[in-house]
Amino acid sequence: MRDIIQRMLEAEAEAKRIVAEADAKAEQVRADARREVREQLARAQADAQAEAERLVRETVRQAEEQKRSRLAQAAEAIRKEVHVDDRFREDSVRAVVAAVRGQGDGATNG
Repeated sequence: MRDIIQRMLEAEAEAKRIVAEADAKAEQVRADARREVREQLARAQADAQAEAERLVRETVRQAEEQKRSRLAQAAEAIRKEVHVDDRFREDSVRAVVAAVRGQGDGATNG
């Protein structure tokens, strides 16, 4: 009987050891999983930050390109307006010269 009790106590001790090892292994698995989740989250955040920075740089580049294009269009419009003003000024000078010379209504032939 003592043998049986001894074997039962040994079996119980072995079972407790197995449960303790399983608990330790489970805790290690949980710790590894938490670490992996933190690492994945950190990578995802870094990737999102990098993508946001890339999008900001691209948006700024596009805005600068659009600004240069609009400035070029505005400059061209101003040049055309100034060109028309130059032509008007030249025609006006010719008309005044013609009027001073007494050549009629100031219309030019050229």
